Amino acid sequence: MKNFSLIINSPLEQFEITSLLSIQLPILGYVTLTLTNLALYSMLVLGLTLSLHLHSNNGNSLVPSKWSIALESIFTTITSIVRDQIGIANERFLPFIYSLFFFVVFANLIGNIPYNYTVTTSLIVSIGLSFTIFIGVTIMGMVVKKIAFFGTFVPQGTPLALVSLLASIELVSYCARAGSLGIRLFANLVAGHALLKILSTFLLKFFSSDMFIAIIALVPFSIFVALSVLELSVSVIQAYVFIVLTCSYIKDALIMH
Repeated sequence: MKNFSLIINSPLEQFEITSLLSIQLPILGYVTLTLTNLALYSMLVLGLTLSLHLHSNNGNSLVPSKWSIALESIFTTITSIVRDQIGIANERFLPFIYSLFFFVVFANLIGNIPYNYTVTTSLIVSIGLSFTIFIGVTIMGMVVKKIAFFGTFVPQGTPLALVSLLASIELVSYCARAGSLGIRLFANLVAGHALLKILSTFLLKFFSSDMFIAIIALVPFSIFVALSVLELSVSVIQAYVFIVLTCSYIKDALIMH
């Protein structure tokens, strides 16, 4: 039971950023370099992405492998999203959207493995990505549309008396994009992971009891398995939604309404 009490932690503890390694260097008054679980899993996401693409490279082979076919299918899907949302003339954004998808989807999927850290459940990452995209899109809109960019905050045909009111509402709505993109990703993953943590805690208590209670626990266990599969689906869907909304924001910055 002592080991059991060590396993059962707070459902929110899995989202904490912890220090794994700390080194002090005698530079500029002893600079401290710290390796956190966030940095470690971010490097793991990068490594998995590069490994997948290297492994899927056929080289001179004429017959594509299963990995290559799967990767080409994903590339085709993302290319279709970019073309539909932004237009064929703006395919220069495809590398960014493609990289963004793989970062988010791998970060989400790794977090579904027990006792692993989910990079996208960190507000620093999710909101940081959201703000960076928002600032970049806003600057791009100002450069492309120039003074006409501010006209997007005034709906066409608005009476002069309502211009200031509607412009303020549109401005608040536009600025909300800075957080909504990341909060949507953060909230969905945190809620799902916390729920699985709570259910696994109760299941572990049930299976640690007598045989009769353990048999009864098979019913909630089946629900837990179903929720785990659902969480895997949510990990992919949230990555898809993230790039679709990013493409939508880029389209608003480039195309005049």
